[in-house]
Amino acid sequence: MQLAKAHGLGNDFLLVPRRGAPDDLAAVTRRLCERHVGVGADGVIFYEADGLRASMRLFNADGGEAEISGNGLRCLSAYLVSSGAVPPVHVVTTAAGEKAVTVETLEDSRFRVVTDLGAPILESDRIPVALTPPRSPVVGHTLDLDGRRLTLTLTSMGNPHCAMFYDEPVSDETLRSLGAALERHALFPNRTNVEFITVVSRREIRVRFWERGVGYTRASGTGAASAAVASILNGRTDRDVRVVCDGGVLEVSWPEGGILRQTGEVELLFIGEWRAAL
Repeated sequence: MQLAKAHGLGNDFLLVPRRGAPDDLAAVTRRLCERHVGVGADGVIFYEADGLRASMRLFNADGGEAEISGNGLRCLSAYLVSSGAVPPVHVVTTAAGEKAVTVETLEDSRFRVVTDLGAPILESDRIPVALTPPRSPVVGHTLDLDGRRLTLTLTSMGNPHCAMFYDEPVSDETLRSLGAALERHALFPNRTNVEFITVVSRREIRVRFWERGVGYTRASGTGAASAAVASILNGRTDRDVRVVCDGGVLEVSWPEGGILRQTGEVELLFIGEWRAAL
């Protein structure tokens, strides 16, 4: 089975053609993502490309299918452009809708990718969030969790996100304990991704991520987008935001009433063949 590996700011993915892959994509993903007896990755993207456009299905490391990944989308597009499968400007169909992508080649293995991620989803019943009655937007929602009173901003970029603000970047312990508890909280019927945000200025935020089905990640594309949206909704930043992740920087722009655009680099690591049984 052919595969490639790429990462966006340390958020790594395996890229596998859908044709020829075994039927049980969840099981294949768990095996490939295991970092001792597999290849190791945060997720696997199974793709098809027809020369003009592409489509993808994303499975997180735990085998759960996700709607979209901003970093994963950029990784796939860069790889397909580098291999000549699609032109530099193309569209990728995801479970969260069609996304327009523009790929700039920086060198053989490095690419800068601009993605139109669409308009953020702010309605609680579409995120989804278990709130009665529904709310839009969900800003300043309070939740008591293990003796801690949290203030949440809830959004979606086609996948659910929960954001919180802190004066300083959170510790690993806080990230892991709160991230794991919030991911599977009853408030989120489809589980959730979690962002821990520190506002640096009107144009920059520092964010750490807990990703649904993966755990801690050094970066998240849709997480960075949702963190920027949460910062804008709370009046803490302007609409062009530099998002500093543990793994690097993403640029996010969300014009009032418009679609959200994200720019970031990815690196293609290798192309190879899986030889073991699956």
